[in-house]
Amino acid sequence: MDAPTTPDLHDILRRTFGFPGFRGQQEAVIARVMRGEHSLALMPTGAGKSLCYQVPALARAGTAVVISPLIALMHDQIRSAHAAGIRAASMTSADADNAATAEAFRNGELDLLYVAPERAATAGFQALLDRAEIALFAIDEAHCVSEWGHDFRPDYRGLRPMLDRFAHVPRLALTATADPATRVDILRQLGIPDDGMIIAGFDRPNIRYAIIPRDNGPRQITDLLARLPGAGIIYAPSRKATEDIAATIARTGREAGFYHAGLDPERRAAAQAAFVRSETMVMVATIAFGMGIDKPDVRFVIHAGLPKSIEAYYQETGRAGRDGDPAEAHLLWGVSDFSRARQWLGEVESERLAGEQARLNSLAALIETPECRRAVLLKHFGEHPPARCGNCDNCDNPPQVVDASELARKLLSAVYRTGQSFGIGHIEKVLTGASDERITSRSHDKLSVFGIVEGEEAGLLRPLTRTLIAKGMLAATEHGGLMLGPEARAVLKGEAGVTIAEPPPKARRTRRGRSAESASNPVGNPLFEALRARRKELASEHGIPAYVIFHDSVLRDMAHKCPETLAELGTIPGVGAKKLETWGGDFVEVIRGKLRG
Repeated sequence: MDAPTTPDLHDILRRTFGFPGFRGQQEAVIARVMRGEHSLALMPTGAGKSLCYQVPALARAGTAVVISPLIALMHDQIRSAHAAGIRAASMTSADADNAATAEAFRNGELDLLYVAPERAATAGFQALLDRAEIALFAIDEAHCVSEWGHDFRPDYRGLRPMLDRFAHVPRLALTATADPATRVDILRQLGIPDDGMIIAGFDRPNIRYAIIPRDNGPRQITDLLARLPGAGIIYAPSRKATEDIAATIARTGREAGFYHAGLDPERRAAAQAAFVRSETMVMVATIAFGMGIDKPDVRFVIHAGLPKSIEAYYQETGRAGRDGDPAEAHLLWGVSDFSRARQWLGEVESERLAGEQARLNSLAALIETPECRRAVLLKHFGEHPPARCGNCDNCDNPPQVVDASELARKLLSAVYRTGQSFGIGHIEKVLTGASDERITSRSHDKLSVFGIVEGEEAGLLRPLTRTLIAKGMLAATEHGGLMLGPEARAVLKGEAGVTIAEPPPKARRTRRGRSAESASNPVGNPLFEALRARRKELASEHGIPAYVIFHDSVLRDMAHKCPETLAELGTIPGVGAKKLETWGGDFVEVIRGKLRG
């Protein structure tokens, strides 16, 4: 068919999705697809990646085949597509109607067909493709194709023969997370030309980043939750930790659930469904949770331990605030996290060791920086951000940078002279001259390092220890003691310096401070609250998440503009023709009732 003109695409955008115009690089990506060109789109979460294949799917003849890694993600996206009036289906092991879906695909009765990469490569599915008209191939979460990516999945490597067999069909790879090496690999693995890469930027300005040392994880988490309303995700480092943290949260009266790979499939599915439908639940999970979530109203993400890499951190924190409203990302880290990470490096294949070491060092730099967190994060992805963002902990309350080179030499020397087997508690006593039976029985009070640290320096020993471990200058023994790391020699010889960010004084604990919800929702507006209540009733009645009906941003516009007719309601961004037909009357009724009552 002839490629529709730009006004036709804008009409699809307005009529189907209710948006007055494209955002960022969406139109550039869609234009390439409409010209039949192969493309890679790097767009941050929340930038509208799905529109880049949904609009062409509605504009081109045939069905868009969408390769997606998780069944739950497919089903969430299909539910949202149906709400917008898009004909969408999936063929997965969890679907009972695959035969009917295949027939609809052959008959041209689908706009979108979602499949997993392992099914896409089967002979049966390949035969099905020969009997249908294909509008485009969309490869979602495309970083999974690269062994340099943080979430490599071998099944994605099997897609290239299928794509090349339909070389005339445009292919669109999409990801929110790819460093320069991963981008090059995606292009090569999927047969996309270099000039087909479009980068929309990685900044998520609505997310506030904060990173603090972990000293009492459960208490720190409950303190955070006391001022963070709405739905959120807490990433825990182990299965047991997910259950323990969820129980702690539940005892405070907050709705909480847990999710990990040790649960049977039915329990995992139930937990995920409950979280997707809730507007207030806190889900404590391992990293097995999240990629399959298409939930835009997550207000916060908390890491209770160190993420795998900066790429993983960016993707996991990116699950907050996908609706564009203010959101928060908090990371609690401890020295044991880096110790485990560096021990894991000893098990990495030699050809991958340098890359993994660089990833860990980049993560350490993000955690230890006294500068803007967002700037460090964006520079990692090759961007050139301003020096300050005004929306991270370091910008809000800049830490003091301290030259701790001399103190670091004292600390490293004490670790060495005591035999590289004691923890920081013992080392701290030796350095500060706090003699006890354990110290005198080992003659550590006779060492040259005994009592050489005093005053304000003593208060820096523990934050300095965290820094030295993060930078590989100290390492943990298998029994929890400290030993010199591979980077210690340069510091001891005076060839390398050490600076640390001295944390500002702790703020007084309060029950509720600035929150994502209070910053974005018109608190106390009775019309907004009435609209939310009606949305909740409709969502419960129809068994769908509230955000599938309308996002909070749409309800805010309704509360501000007070449309009293369907025609007026239809002018609000986010109100497409199908949603106007399905839900419009309910919300106009609420608005009229409030205005006239």
